[in-house]
Amino acid sequence: MKAQTILLDPTDERGADMRPRRDPLPSLEGKTVALLDIAKARGDVFLDRLEERLSEQGVGVKRFMKPTNTRNSPAELNQDLAAGADAVVEALSD
Repeated sequence: MKAQTILLDPTDERGADMRPRRDPLPSLEGKTVALLDIAKARGDVFLDRLEERLSEQGVGVKRFMKPTNTRNSPAELNQDLAAGADAVVEALSD
């Protein structure tokens, strides 16, 4: 009997989610922006500077970090992002 090869998708995507794009915020005034560090090298450097600039303009900032860049965000982290911010900036860096 010949062995079967099974390929697994690490993203666990079974189908593409098609969602309508949200309209951009007209302003960041009075808003909170979540800064998500995906745990890649130097992403924190970018987010540190962005936090500084946003804070100078009076924008609320919350910082979040994925436990590792090799896996999807945990559900709890995604819930915290959705509940605690009006917008999210995700740092992608290498």
